Amino acid sequence: MRRGAGAALAGALLLSGCFRHPAPPAPVPAPHYFLGGAYEAGGHWFYPSDRLEVDRTGIAEIEPARAGLTADGERPDPTALTASMQTVPLPAIARVTDLDTGRQILVRVNDRGPSHPARLIAVSPRAAQLLGFGPDGVARVRVTLDPGLSREAVEQVGGGPRLEIATAPRASVLEQALPPPGQAAPAGAVRAVGASDAAPSLPALPERLPERVVFVGASPGAIFIDAGSFHRYDYAEVRASRLAGIGATVLRSLSGHEEKFAVRAGPFGSIAAADAALEKAFAQGIPDATLVIE
Repeated sequence: MRRGAGAALAGALLLSGCFRHPAPPAPVPAPHYFLGGAYEAGGHWFYPSDRLEVDRTGIAEIEPARAGLTADGERPDPTALTASMQTVPLPAIARVTDLDTGRQILVRVNDRGPSHPARLIAVSPRAAQLLGFGPDGVARVRVTLDPGLSREAVEQVGGGPRLEIATAPRASVLEQALPPPGQAAPAGAVRAVGASDAAPSLPALPERLPERVVFVGASPGAIFIDAGSFHRYDYAEVRASRLAGIGATVLRSLSGHEEKFAVRAGPFGSIAAADAALEKAFAQGIPDATLVIE
C-alpha cells in the first residue's frame, strides 16, 4: 500500500512538472506625475526636487533594457525619445545637446536613473543614435529642461501639483481693425476680445516625441570635477587639500559684491580618466562631486 501510494505521488509530481505556470500579466501603463522621496542607487543618495530650472553639463549614457513600467507609469520603449534622470520631476521634457556632434533633440524624461553617480542622464538607444553617440555608448552633453513643455506634460498625465501658466485675461485684450492710410478708424472698431473669440487650443503634447534633430554647433569642452562652492576661502582650501591627489585647486569668482570659491579638478583627457578621478573623490568622502563640461 505504501509503495503504491508513493508511486502515485511521484507520478503526480512528474506530471505537474510538465505544465508551466502562466506568466504574470504585463503591468498596464498608467502615466502619472511622480517625484518621490530620497533614494539610494549605486551607493549614493539622490534627492528629487520639483524645480524645472535645470541647465547642466555632464556625461550621458544609454539606457539599459528593462522590464516593467517606468517610474511615472509608462511602458519603456527603446525606439522612443525618452530618458532617465535622478532628481527631476516626472514626466519632464528636456533638450539634450551632444557637445561633440552639435546635435540637439527633445526627450521625454520618464524614469529614474542612471544609477551610475558619474552620469547626468541616460537616453534611449534611439535618442543616442540621433545624437550621434560613439561606439563606447557615452557622450558629453548639455541638458536643459523646458519648463513650459514640462508643465504641459505633467498636466496631461495628471496626479501632479497644479502648475499655473500666467496669461493675459481675455476680457482685457483689445482688438482694433486698422483703416487704410490717411483715413480715420471707423466708430466701434475697437472691441474687447471675449472667450468666444479664443484661439483654437493647440494639439496636446504627444507622449511619443517627434524625431526632430537640430544642429546647434559642436562645442566639446573639457571635463572637470566640480567638488563644491563656498563663501569662505578656508572652507574651499580644506576640501581642495583632501583632493590633492587628483589635482584639485580653488578658483575665486566675484558676482557683484558676492565672492565665491569653487573647488575644481581637471581638465581630464578622457571620460575614463574623469571617471577614475571622480571615484577617488568619492573615496575621500565627497559624494556631491560631479563631472562638468566647460
